[in-house]
Amino acid sequence: MSLYAHRSWRLAGQVTADVLVVVWVVVWWLLGRAADTAVRGVADPARRTASSAGALAADLRAAADRLGAVPGVGDTLRTPFDQATGSLGAIVAAAQQQVQAVERLATWGGALVFVIPVSVVLAFWLPARVRFVRRSRAAQRFVDARADLDLFALRAMTNQPMHVLARISDDPVGAWRRGDRAVIDALAESELRRVGLRPPDRTALAPTPPGPPE
Repeated sequence: MSLYAHRSWRLAGQVTADVLVVVWVVVWWLLGRAADTAVRGVADPARRTASSAGALAADLRAAADRLGAVPGVGDTLRTPFDQATGSLGAIVAAAQQQVQAVERLATWGGALVFVIPVSVVLAFWLPARVRFVRRSRAAQRFVDARADLDLFALRAMTNQPMHVLARISDDPVGAWRRGDRAVIDALAESELRRVGLRPPDRTALAPTPPGPPE
């Protein structure tokens, strides 16, 4: 199995596409992080409000405790402070809810900024890469014998454009039937290039097994 084509022009295209996809993913990940940070910044006033109100409520609560210790009138003196503390607690709770809502929005917004454009690109890039790997893996199993090159030559006559076949032979079908090795090898090489495989060393190929005697 080969992840990349052996032919230089196709290999260059595949590597370029893969690098661009990686760059695209990284760029949109950074943009998603930036969007998340920007939206979370909207909640900063609410955070400051919750922090200030919480600190003031703590001070009032401490004052109410001290006033409540005054004999005889402590409960009366601390009542306004307790009421103010309760009001501030409501403000703190509302501010915290607002912060939580903004943070949820930031999380989802940042995720969508990343996921949508990346998914669109992957929807086109990934199937093409998977198809190439599957085709390359299947084709690699058939390049170890002369008879296998005959198979690729036959596929070339089915898949290659007519002008490509015409450059190889005026009669590729007849040459294939006659067993013309030069034409068959040229046809096979054209098909191997189409699927991104390097033509094998002819001297290392196993010979075509002889057919049954007439």
